[in-house]
Amino acid sequence: MKFSELGLSDSLLSAISKSGFEEATPIQAETIPMVLNGEDVIGQAQTGTGKTAAFALPILQHLDFDNPNVQALIISPTRELAIQTQEEVYRLGKDEKAKVQVVYGGADIRRQINALKNHPQIIVGTPGRILDHISRHTLKLDHVKTLVLDEADEMLNMGFLDDIESIIKQVPSDRQTLLFSATMPPQIKRVGVQFMKDPKQVKIKAKELTTDLIDQYYVRVKEYEKFDTMTRFFDVQDPEVTIVFCRTKRRVDEVSKGLEARGYNAAGLHGDLTQARRTQIMNEFKRGKVDILVATDVAARGIDISGVTHVYNYDIPQDPDSYVHRVGRTGRAGKHGVSITFTTPNEMDYLHEIEKLTKVRMLPLKPPTEQEAFVGQLNSAESDIGELIKRTNTEKYEKMADKLLDEYEATDLVAALLNDVTRDYVKVKITPERPLSRRHHGSGRRNNNHRGGGHWNNHRNDNRGSSRNRNRRGNGGSRDRNRKDDHHSSSKRRFTIKNK
Repeated sequence: MKFSELGLSDSLLSAISKSGFEEATPIQAETIPMVLNGEDVIGQAQTGTGKTAAFALPILQHLDFDNPNVQALIISPTRELAIQTQEEVYRLGKDEKAKVQVVYGGADIRRQINALKNHPQIIVGTPGRILDHISRHTLKLDHVKTLVLDEADEMLNMGFLDDIESIIKQVPSDRQTLLFSATMPPQIKRVGVQFMKDPKQVKIKAKELTTDLIDQYYVRVKEYEKFDTMTRFFDVQDPEVTIVFCRTKRRVDEVSKGLEARGYNAAGLHGDLTQARRTQIMNEFKRGKVDILVATDVAARGIDISGVTHVYNYDIPQDPDSYVHRVGRTGRAGKHGVSITFTTPNEMDYLHEIEKLTKVRMLPLKPPTEQEAFVGQLNSAESDIGELIKRTNTEKYEKMADKLLDEYEATDLVAALLNDVTRDYVKVKITPERPLSRRHHGSGRRNNNHRGGGHWNNHRNDNRGSSRNRNRRGNGGSRDRNRKDDHHSSSKRRFTIKNK
C-alpha cells in the first residue's frame, strides 16, 4: 500500500518521499489509519519492520504547533534506540519544524534540562531518565495526547515495568496509548488491559530469516577453546564488517580487549560505558575504523548497522528471538552473510531448540587449524602488501632498497616484512561463564542428526577491493539501570614504518 492512501498530510508525504520510501510496510499500513482515527493500538512486530514511522507519522499529523506543551511521549528501552527514534521522528517532522527532544541516562542532565526549556512537543526517552526529569519537575506530562511504549518486551526484560507504570500515572487518562512489542508475554498484555482503552491489535508475522542469504553454522567447542577458535575463523574467513555477541558485560570487555591484544581492530559495547564512549565506538564502527564490534544483546538493540558480513555468537543466545535478532544483522539488502554460533557440549539442547523454533537447520562447521589460520594471515598480508606497493612512491626509497638488497637476500627481506605484518600470537585468557541450564527451555533432547556440513574455506570473503578492507591493524549515576543491561546474563593490518 502506498503512503498516499493512508490519509497522511501532504507535508508528511513530502518528508516520506525525501526519505526514499514509497510503499508502507505491513505494520505501517495497518497501524497508521487506526492511530489517525484516535484508537489505542497494540502492535506485535519484530525490530526492523518500520514501527517507528507507524507511530511517528500520526503523532506528527496530530501535533498542535501553537501548543508549547509536550504532546507525545515515546518510551524506549535503550539509549541507542531512543536516539535513533528521535532522529527518525525529527527527520519526518523537519519540514513542519516539529520539536523533538531525546532524554536518556549517561548524558549530562543539565543540558537536557536546558533543551526541555525550548518547549519540545515530542519527547523520546528511556524510563529512568524520564522519571528523573519528572521528579525534578523539568518534564511535565499533563498535556500528553499520545503515549508510545516501544519494544515493550525488552523493557520488561530489563526490569523497567514498574518505572513504566509510574510514568503512565503521570500522563492524562484521556490520552491515546500505543504499545509495540516483538513478543506478547502476560505482563505486557496486563499493561494493555490496565492502561489502554479497547485497543485494536495488529500482529505482523515474525520475519523469518532469509536463509538463502545467510549461511548459518555452529561450532561445537569447549569453553576454553572459544577465543582461539574464533580468531582462527577471523584469519581464514577474512570478515569485512563483524559483530561478536556475548552474554555478559564482563565477557564483552574480556573478548574485545583480547582481540585488541592480538592486533584486531575491535571495540566492546555494553551498558556500563559512558554515552560519549558508546557514541564514539558506534561512529568508529560505522566509519570502518573499528572492524569488529563486540556487544551484548541489549547494547546492540535498536542499532541499525548496514553492511555486516559476519555475525559470531561467542555465547549461544538464551532464546530463539535473540538468535533471530542477532543473525538478522547480516544478510541484509540482498547481500550475503555468514553466522557462526559457538556451542559447548552442555549447550547443544539450546541449539536444537533454536533450530526447532526458527525452522532453521544450522550446519556443523569444522574449526580451522592453527596452520590454516596462519595461511589465511599470509594470504591477507599478500593482498595488503600489493596495495601498499601501489600507493607508495618507491623512487624515494630506491637507494636504501638497493643497499638492503646488497646486504640481504630478497627472500629474507620479504619474509621479515611478512613477519612484521602478520599477527603475533598473544595468549588470552577469558573467564569461563557457567553454561546455560538445560532446564531453560523445558524441551527434551533431540537427536543430533544434522546432515551435511560446512568448511570454512568455501565461505571466505574475497571482497578485498573495499576501501573498508584496508589499513586495519590495531596496535597490539543514571536511573537507566545500566546494571540491568545484561540482566539475562578480519581483520586487516595497518603498515607502520618502525624506527629501529
